[in-house]
Amino acid sequence: MEPPKGCLASLWNFICFIPFFFGLLLLGTIKGIFFCPIACLIMGIGNSGIILGLWPLHLCWTYYSILRAKLLGPILKMILCICLPALLILWLVLGILGSIVGGALYGFLSPVFATFDAVGEGKSNEIFRCFYDGTWDTIKRSCTIVRDFGDFCYHSYFSYMDDLQKEQPVDRKYYEIKLLYVPGALIAGSLGLMLDFPLISLIAICKSPYMLFKGWHRLFHDLIGREGPFLETICVPFAGLAIILWPMAVAGAVLGSMVSSIFLGAYAGVVVYQESSFWFGLCYIVASWSIYDEYSNDTLDMPEGSCFPRPKYHRKTALTKSTSHAASFSKRGSLKRTESITPMVDLKPFALLDILFKECQSHGEKFVLEGLITPEDIEEASSNKSGTVISIGLPAYCLLQAVLRSVKANSEGILLNDDHTEITSKNRPKDAFFDWFFNPFIIMRDQIKAQKLSEEEENYLCKLVLLNGEPKKLKSVNTGPAPESERRRAELDALARRLQGITKSISRYPTSRRHFQNLVNKLSVELAKKNGSSRPIGRSKSAIVRYFSFNKSRAKQSDSDPDSLRPRDVDIV
Repeated sequence: MEPPKGCLASLWNFICFIPFFFGLLLLGTIKGIFFCPIACLIMGIGNSGIILGLWPLHLCWTYYSILRAKLLGPILKMILCICLPALLILWLVLGILGSIVGGALYGFLSPVFATFDAVGEGKSNEIFRCFYDGTWDTIKRSCTIVRDFGDFCYHSYFSYMDDLQKEQPVDRKYYEIKLLYVPGALIAGSLGLMLDFPLISLIAICKSPYMLFKGWHRLFHDLIGREGPFLETICVPFAGLAIILWPMAVAGAVLGSMVSSIFLGAYAGVVVYQESSFWFGLCYIVASWSIYDEYSNDTLDMPEGSCFPRPKYHRKTALTKSTSHAASFSKRGSLKRTESITPMVDLKPFALLDILFKECQSHGEKFVLEGLITPEDIEEASSNKSGTVISIGLPAYCLLQAVLRSVKANSEGILLNDDHTEITSKNRPKDAFFDWFFNPFIIMRDQIKAQKLSEEEENYLCKLVLLNGEPKKLKSVNTGPAPESERRRAELDALARRLQGITKSISRYPTSRRHFQNLVNKLSVELAKKNGSSRPIGRSKSAIVRYFSFNKSRAKQSDSDPDSLRPRDVDIV
């Protein structure tokens, strides 16, 4: 959809757009008012029940994990144990309030956005979809959010606590608090809070009129020309409400600056503790004014720089290290790569998970028939055990295939599947959380590309990743010849461990647990259908063992009797 050109065309488009916009907004608001209480009840009661039900377990297990943690020193453990009840009570209050408020907002906004999205390009039955979209879907997604929240509070929580207990300190150096610098850190943090709050608040208030008029100018310009956020139908609610509520947005930005000044000033205590110097903490307090002023200028497209001084608040070694990292990053970012010819598609984190688990399903079916995934692996996955071949090894294998595919195609980003769906720095999800996963894959792609792995080394690395590095499985399965060089084997082992660690972090994502359970069920159903059974594989160990024993016996007969591979009725339940 191209924006209209010319003054008369823009004016006519603006006149026709206003009743269309308000009609959809009214319909979406009516649906939102009706479904807001329902979604609020589902998410409020569901999430609050999870928080209250698991709170005693979280309290006891967190204490247990802290006391067993080898990374923490005795004094730090004592302080954490003293502060832990306050943190858990804060989690209890904020979790329940956030669930209620979040449920109400989701129940109201989801039907509104779905109403506007129903008349987007390429949609059929627009009138019906305007009334139906955002109704039943809102209820189902509210239940899904409660399920994902429960998975995160249970499975992801225990995964984090297990890592805290098992992680070993490097060079036998654990984290400890230097009590000598705690008083100076507290004083510097208090001074930073008292000085930053009034000054940063004054800067934000002085710049608020400029933000108000510049925002209105831009939004009205986009509205008349149907550009920017008004070009896409799904974004129209955001943009239309932004014009009406822009003064409130400016006031919220000022309040946000006031709140952030508390943390910005209190960080002076962290600087004193890190640098073991009270003077550096005072220098940071002065530099924080310049930091905020320059950041606000960049946000509002004002002239660069600041009238406040910016003294150094780190030692030269730290500055040199950070400068070298920044230089290397800019150098890496400025490297010219071959331009990609793959189609650019805007991707979301949930869409990326869907692609990943579709790949897992495809490769999983193949590996079960080949015997790389055993009945014991299926049993572990069905009994919710962590660290198995299916839960960690199979997704890590699919991610490794994407990295290898990107290296061979000399891709600018990561090729997700054989359909050449590519994720790059331009179309990746625009949030800092996703960078924790995307940037390590880019680094790993560059490392594998620099090492120029042979075909045998690629096969060995793939089997090493799939089998989760377990020695028994590697011996029982023909993984191919290992590299003769010990250094090469160590490099491949390090790549495998790093990839498995990234995969384990992805498995803690709130929706990953649901996708993983669907993966196990689909594998069981599809494999049962392929082998002539109308019923899916049960979760009992005896049924799984009988099924795979039959499958292996048929595989052995395939060489001598090709007719033995015909589907047969087998009772596996």
